[in-house]
Amino acid sequence: MIHDVDATLAALLAAEAVAGGDTEVLFDAPTREWAARRGGPCIDAFLYDIREDVARREIAFEQVRDGAGRIVARRPPPRRLRLSYLLTAWTSRPEDEHRLLSVLLAALLRHDAVPAEYLRGALVDQPIPVLLQLALPTGADRGIADVWNALGGELKPSLDLVVVAPFDPARVEPVRKLVAADPEVHLRASATDPRAPAVPPPPGSRPAGAGPRTRRVQEL
Repeated sequence: MIHDVDATLAALLAAEAVAGGDTEVLFDAPTREWAARRGGPCIDAFLYDIREDVARREIAFEQVRDGAGRIVARRPPPRRLRLSYLLTAWTSRPEDEHRLLSVLLAALLRHDAVPAEYLRGALVDQPIPVLLQLALPTGADRGIADVWNALGGELKPSLDLVVVAPFDPARVEPVRKLVAADPEVHLRASATDPRAPAVPPPPGSRPAGAGPRTRRVQEL
């Protein structure tokens, strides 16, 4: 999914930010060594952070049906991931870099979500839009200056772009099959139930309610 977001972002920037020019769209880490060997003008979109957007998480499972319309499985809804990009412009003059940043602002602020014609890979035909959030304040747990310090480069003007994209975990849980046979009910009568069938007593036993056994004397 991450490479699909990269391809989507590259298509959007190539069409609406650097169309008709010789400016490249790259995804390299802007380290000091990279800046020293860089060639012509370019826009660098460095992916520096990936997190789940827990505020948009859904918990209701989706039902999976077969060709006959029967429910055969269920799956969790897609997760939303926040991919943070550090956008920088690289030319031989600072004023040209500022001009490129202005073009980036105009191109990205024009859309709250990526238009369908720029979507690539698994993001095509998704029911969930791919959102764009540009130049929003960063949280207290991270800052742009910290990113530059980690890269070992010199701080320069940049834009913070967050792309909120759906990610399908592809987890499916099968459901139990429905009972096809009719239910059967078995009734067992109690011994005290008057409707219960009479059970003959065992041989040699006295009937219920009989008095003391007497010995029959045969008269001679």
